Amino acid sequence: MILTEFDYVRPVGLDEALTLLAGTRGARVLAGGQSLLPGLRTGENAFGADGVRLLVDIRGLDELGGIARGPGGLRIGSLTTLAELAADPLVLAGAPELAAAARANGDPQVRNLGTVGGNLAAPGRATDLPVAAIAADATVELAGPGGRSAVSAEEFAAGGAPARSVVTALLVPDAGRAGAFEKTADRATRYPVCAAAVRITADGPRIAVTGATPRALRLRGVEDRLRGGPYTTEAVLAAFRGEPRELFVPGRGTSAEYLGHLAGVLTARALAKAGAIA
Repeated sequence: MILTEFDYVRPVGLDEALTLLAGTRGARVLAGGQSLLPGLRTGENAFGADGVRLLVDIRGLDELGGIARGPGGLRIGSLTTLAELAADPLVLAGAPELAAAARANGDPQVRNLGTVGGNLAAPGRATDLPVAAIAADATVELAGPGGRSAVSAEEFAAGGAPARSVVTALLVPDAGRAGAFEKTADRATRYPVCAAAVRITADGPRIAVTGATPRALRLRGVEDRLRGGPYTTEAVLAAFRGEPRELFVPGRGTSAEYLGHLAGVLTARALAKAGAIA
């Protein structure tokens, strides 16, 4: 049962969708619906103090789909499903950390409905793609009232999608030799208790974690301590011990000390996997 009353419209183009979002207080984008619809069923999602409620269903906008290789890397449309992302040959070859993060998300039903844009923009909880996008040095492309813009995945994780905007694509550069993703999931929800994504580059590793931290974060301090190698488990755990414990947020019976150690273990596994690919 849906506990919230709302209006519904299915625009025929992105411009119409943006006009609807700009002109209606409380309008929300509906793509895969894996975060939005459960909130509507429980009454968790609010649509503004004035009571205006509108879902703008963008699932029919073909311009937001597809995965293609360009001169500098991959362009992944925001309506690409997690299942498509996990299986696409271009992603498997050029951004394996993203493919692995998509594969680790939820169950087959969730992956067949959930979208890249929705997973990146999901509010209030840790999801899998943002941390992999940060490790891959990806950029989030947006469309809004002011036109097209782009922000780094790291900035997007910190600030989220601007009001009345739509995530249109994830742009992934040819950024390094190999990447990988590792996760410990909550058994009930499949959201990450902790997840780590890495990308090995000529300048050293790019490392990001989520779940154990307030949001998806790139850990530059750990990267600096590991620059030049080795990427052994002992070296990675020592690098994580150099991070302040307050960086890791305890919850559900887990301590900051435990989560910091878990983040190190998962990062070591991911680096070993990426090293084997490179």
